[in-house]
Amino acid sequence: MKKILQLLAVLVLLAAGTTWLTTGANRGWTKTSVPVKTLDTVTGIEGISYEKKFLPGVDFLGASALSAGLLAGTSFFFRNKNKHKPKTETKP
Repeated sequence: MKKILQLLAVLVLLAAGTTWLTTGANRGWTKTSVPVKTLDTVTGIEGISYEKKFLPGVDFLGASALSAGLLAGTSFFFRNKNKHKPKTETKP
């Protein structure tokens, strides 16, 4: 159980980092919509409209690191299983 939790902690951290990097490495807060400049074809005036898009920020990385730390910390509450039985000495 200990190794599983530690491996899961590493996977959470790697997945979060990979997601953050592949979506643009946003160094601000997480955004769920981004501004997009649009041009009105009739008047020629530029405007801003918002497009739904998920951009994870540093708060996403922080929450992921905290979750990975909790998983790794929880693993310390479990003991390693001894596969070998200790030898017991018998007195004659």
